[in-house]
Amino acid sequence: MSDATLGPEDNKIIVLARSARARNGAAEGAAVRDETGRTYAATNVALPSLTLSALQVAVAMAVSSGAESLEAAALVTAGEGPSEADGRVVRELGGRTVLVAGLDGTPRQS
Repeated sequence: MSDATLGPEDNKIIVLARSARARNGAAEGAAVRDETGRTYAATNVALPSLTLSALQVAVAMAVSSGAESLEAAALVTAGEGPSEADGRVVRELGGRTVLVAGLDGTPRQS
């Protein structure tokens, strides 16, 4: 998959996820787009008392802002891709796939 095969809105959420990850120096960054086109970008949270993936944080931000469904989700990571739990939380809001990109923003899979 290349950025040429992604639409501009999907490229945008990859850029947002990458920027969030770089800004915080986090292991992973994620971004989601809700049914109204609003976007939410987040990084993973790794505290002694709370551990959340970047996708879980982005989805929580969307839901707490009133989103009822997701149009798209993206994850930027050096790892393999979304966990099973990440996939479930995205699907719970109607998202079908998670776009996965490397740390340089190059799409790897969906």
